[in-house]
Amino acid sequence: MSQKVRAKFNCHYIQKREGGGVEVNMSAVVDGSEESESFSEYTPSGNLNIVIDKGEAQNLFKEGKDYYLDFSKAE
Repeated sequence: MSQKVRAKFNCHYIQKREGGGVEVNMSAVVDGSEESESFSEYTPSGNLNIVIDKGEAQNLFKEGKDYYLDFSKAE
């Protein structure tokens, strides 16, 4: 049986890094809609900072947009 947790995060800001790449700052979404509020039961708070150095992934995130984050055990 595989267990998964889905969280919903909002991209607060994207900062370009000296020498290339971007830093993406996100936090858990827990209100604003019925769907968003349903996430607060499992992920009531959280922050995520990631650095993306190269490639198209740098263009994936947009400030102010929401994203799903899926967790499952690595095996």
